[in-house]
Amino acid sequence: MTQQLQDEFDSSVENAEAWMKAIQERLRINDNTKGPRSALEARLRETEKIRALEPEGSLKMDLVLVKADAALRSIDEDKKHEVLSKLKDIKALWEETAIYITHCHSRIEWVWLHWSEYLKAQDEFYSWIHNMRVTLEPDIELQLGLKEKQWQLSHAQVLQNDVLNQSVLLERLLEEAASLFSRIGDPSVDEDAQKKMRVEYEGIRQEAQNRVKLLETITKEHEQYSANVNQFQSWLNGVTERLNCCIGGATKSSAEDKLKALKEIAKDIRSGGKKWKHLENQCAEVIQNTSPLGAARLKDELEELRKALEKLKLLSSEEEERLLKIQQSESAYESQARQLEADIQKLRKDLQRLENDLDPGEGEKTEEEFVTLWRKCNATRAALAAEESKIERLKAQLKELLRFSQDVQLHAESVVSAIHQYQSVRGKTSKMSTDTETQLRRLFQDPVRSFEQWKPSIQMLLETPEPELAHIEAALAESSQFKEKLMTLQLKKDVLNKVLGEENAESLLQEVAEASKEREILHKKLLQSKSKLQNLTLQHKNFDAGFAPLQKKLSAIQAKLDLEKEPRPDLLGKKTQLQRLQMIQDDLAELAVHMEEVEKLVQSNTTHRHEMNQLSSDFQALKRSLEMMIQQSEDHVQKHWAYNDKLSDLQQWISVTREKIDSYHDADGEQNTEGRLEDLERWLAEFPDKEIQLHLVEAHGQLVMENSSPEETAHVQAELDQLKESWKSLKDMATGLLKKWQLNRPVADKKKKRAFVDSRWMSRPAFRLFDVDPSHKQEKTGERQSTSSHLKLLYDFEEWLRGENTKLTKILAGTPCSTEEIKAHQSKLEELQSRVPDGQRLFEDLLHLHPVIGNSEELEDLRYRWMLYKSKLRESLSSPSAGSLEEPERFRKKRSGGMCSYLHRVCRAALPLQLLLLFLLLLAFLLPLAEETHSCTLANNFARSFKLMLRYEGPPPT
Repeated sequence: MTQQLQDEFDSSVENAEAWMKAIQERLRINDNTKGPRSALEARLRETEKIRALEPEGSLKMDLVLVKADAALRSIDEDKKHEVLSKLKDIKALWEETAIYITHCHSRIEWVWLHWSEYLKAQDEFYSWIHNMRVTLEPDIELQLGLKEKQWQLSHAQVLQNDVLNQSVLLERLLEEAASLFSRIGDPSVDEDAQKKMRVEYEGIRQEAQNRVKLLETITKEHEQYSANVNQFQSWLNGVTERLNCCIGGATKSSAEDKLKALKEIAKDIRSGGKKWKHLENQCAEVIQNTSPLGAARLKDELEELRKALEKLKLLSSEEEERLLKIQQSESAYESQARQLEADIQKLRKDLQRLENDLDPGEGEKTEEEFVTLWRKCNATRAALAAEESKIERLKAQLKELLRFSQDVQLHAESVVSAIHQYQSVRGKTSKMSTDTETQLRRLFQDPVRSFEQWKPSIQMLLETPEPELAHIEAALAESSQFKEKLMTLQLKKDVLNKVLGEENAESLLQEVAEASKEREILHKKLLQSKSKLQNLTLQHKNFDAGFAPLQKKLSAIQAKLDLEKEPRPDLLGKKTQLQRLQMIQDDLAELAVHMEEVEKLVQSNTTHRHEMNQLSSDFQALKRSLEMMIQQSEDHVQKHWAYNDKLSDLQQWISVTREKIDSYHDADGEQNTEGRLEDLERWLAEFPDKEIQLHLVEAHGQLVMENSSPEETAHVQAELDQLKESWKSLKDMATGLLKKWQLNRPVADKKKKRAFVDSRWMSRPAFRLFDVDPSHKQEKTGERQSTSSHLKLLYDFEEWLRGENTKLTKILAGTPCSTEEIKAHQSKLEELQSRVPDGQRLFEDLLHLHPVIGNSEELEDLRYRWMLYKSKLRESLSSPSAGSLEEPERFRKKRSGGMCSYLHRVCRAALPLQLLLLFLLLLAFLLPLAEETHSCTLANNFARSFKLMLRYEGPPPT
């Protein structure tokens, strides 16, 4: 029985080992990315089929474990070591096979995705080339005018900028083609295909530039013509204005001065004819590049300028003839003008004297003073009637002056001013007389009119159901005052007869008597209402004592709320404002409690009920307004917080990036430049995301400025402007540095290639350089030393990795038998894990030096071994160390208790395995449901080890 179990175990191990070697052989055949796309797809399908066989390998391993467990229970102690050794070897082989399956499939899948993305970008580029060729192929159309030509030039410049902007996409596309060609070697992405794309792009760019240059020439020619036309028009307007000054009557120049000016104008007009001839010649050149309708407009415009020039010439000659006639009448005009001015001055003195006599004085006047002033106004009106004949004489003298051709504007203004002064004095006298009479009538009739106005308000007060006591007492006081005024007016009968006349005085006295009777009746009614109100006041005293503080407190809260409506200057002010609004909300809640207490006192009084309802309505309105303000304030604070956070993050990133780029400016030497160039390209790849973040910061800033004070708005705008400037300078600095290094990079690469004459790279086309110029021997020696140091770093890392892997193999080969040995085993694994970050940093340094080291195949092999070591170490730490290698003592302690004991052990060993298989089957059914948005980027673990990777969000390609 023991030999049979041993044979079964050996057979299962041999079957599993043969299956694994067959799988590895198939993987070695398909582990290649070179060749056409169809071959790559075939390899990808083959690796998928191999991945589908992985569960079969797991079952074979499970069978080996079961057979090993059965054999270990029945064989002797001296043969157990052999079984355990075979079990360990087959485990290691299975682990290596599983990792090889995953990584081989991931590598081929990543190259396939890279190729697909490149083809998509290439199709978009050729589509853009076709569209631009269709746009630029037609000839330039003739335009109507200058504005249309400028629009046409602007459109061509936009197309040119679009073409220039596509250069970045072209360079990126060419880089991807070169990278893809190094991996697949397909002719569709070789140098000829790259040169073809560049040649087509250069043709489009040259066509766009030629179109822009031609349109710029046409537009500048038209702009120059338009400027000359405007200059000629300005000159024409200036000459016309000078001629109008000579022709118009508003000028103070003499006839001789005007004649001299006209001769100069005639000379300028003759020179203007030459200017017009030059414009005519220039117009003929502009018309060649203008549409027929635009050419007709240019000709019409030029003809209008010619007609205007001819009109100026005619007006100048006519004005010269007219000025000769004006000189003859100037002497007669001067004498009559002097006489007119003398008469005007005399009249003004007389009017000023009469006006000074009418000064009413300051302050309130008595009735006697009003009577005296009224009599003085009547005397002044009589004197002004005598001065009217002088005004008519001045008008006649002005008419005599109008017969002359000289400008009489000043004399006419003097006459008009004198007439206005006369009319002003007469109007002032009439107005003062009327005002004085009105004041006297008002003084006499004011008590009666005031009483008539006061009477309806008192009647309404008496008709009010519940009038206020203060209003009644005030009405009684006013009634007493009216009694005194009416009695005083009845005693002034003689004064009324003198001022108003007997009939008007008698009528007024009758009205006063009737008003006195009505006042007595109203006074009695007011006394009765006062007594009633005093009784009601005592009843409502308690309500007033409680209602007034509520109104004051509500008004105080309203005042506080009004103070908080102003926008705050900064975030701290907005937070403080929010806290104050919350405090006001607490005060409003406290006020609601007091209102409920006072409301109990107004159950039986309708007036107080109305007041309390009004107060409640004001309270509810204030509460709604406060809630809206709190919500708005919270929104403003949240927006300001978001703006500050995003602004701080972007500023910090710009600062760190600027320091990194500044440090690159000091980098010298080929080694330093090549390593830092990849870092700089990696930094530049983050620019588009950060530019989107910049637009988000601007949007948040606009939201903040909409809800902030002018000072904070200016501050936020200044921050945004400074951020834009920093972003622009950083982008320019990085782009300039990248271009500088890219220009120097081909020379550096050529020098490095000459240094690598090792037999391992001599077979590659890029390094077949035997004919080295002797003049470069010293330079090659220094480069060889630098390259040797980099190769030494690569070999040192390989030695370190080999040593760490050996240590891990020795640790895993041990079989701990006690708790102390298990702890020691775990501590050794943790010690290896602690050195993984240092190894990762060394490996990243090797990636930065990849352009210098050159051999990508060795680096890929080293990357694969490094990932395999980390995966093995991670799984050793996560799984129990004992596993299937449990202590031998456990087998010694177990007793073979016959058939029952044997069945018990078989069931105990088989049940966990069956449960595990059932769980894996269930998980396989659930995976498609859980991974609806399956991503090849997440499934492709091997792709994460590459520095440059295309992102593909979608279903698997096959």
